[in-house]
Amino acid sequence: MTKRSAKRFLREGHLDESAFSTDSKVRRLNVHVGGGGGGAWSPMGNANDEREQGYLKTIKPKSEGQAALLSAIDEKNLILALGPAGTGKTYLAIAKAVEALESGKVGRIVLSRPAVEAGESIGFLPGDMEDKLAPYLRPLYDALTDRLSMKRVKALIQEGLIEIAPVGYMRGRTLNNAFVVIDEAQNCTYTQLKMLLTRLGWNSTMVVTGDPAQSDLLTGLSGLADVADRFEAVDTIAVVRLKDKDIVRHPLVATMLGVL
Repeated sequence: MTKRSAKRFLREGHLDESAFSTDSKVRRLNVHVGGGGGGAWSPMGNANDEREQGYLKTIKPKSEGQAALLSAIDEKNLILALGPAGTGKTYLAIAKAVEALESGKVGRIVLSRPAVEAGESIGFLPGDMEDKLAPYLRPLYDALTDRLSMKRVKALIQEGLIEIAPVGYMRGRTLNNAFVVIDEAQNCTYTQLKMLLTRLGWNSTMVVTGDPAQSDLLTGLSGLADVADRFEAVDTIAVVRLKDKDIVRHPLVATMLGVL
């Protein structure tokens, strides 16, 4: 295409076929540079096109129990989610926490879980205390990175908008304007749960998740079941009990839990 043809194309928006040889393999699209009318396609799109170009994962309950949990999180400030493994307790809680942070309903997310040894000692792990605790907090990172990119999670942690800490680091704090998730609460004693629950501050939501049937503590030490039974009579606190039918992992998980 000659310079004169190119200028005419930019000015008039139509193709000068004489500028191409008959055997040329190169073809130009009939494009209006300004993206305006005439019905021509433009990479800039239509100025009146209001389609949503972004992609956002939406949370949809897959069972009645999950629907009840999501509804309770929207309505209450303190929620206890009890149920077997695979019912989505932690994932739904963290997903709602991310949603609240992104929408500006809260100023930060605080995630905590007890660093209780499940048959192995953390003493053999290399590194300092943070390195030793990292494997216990890994499930929380996994849930976060599924809702946010790893880069964004790291940035929010550096800014202090997301905090992940063991239960032992929570004493003496007041968590205002925060979405708090206490995971694996079946490994907390009654005293520890009392301490954690009283951390709740103004404009905050706390979700406590756990399965009383899978405690790694000695028999009788876990306080989750006792606390849940006591809170059943409190109208301002939601206790959601998920069942085997709410399990969304492999179908064998529900079968195994039914016989183990």
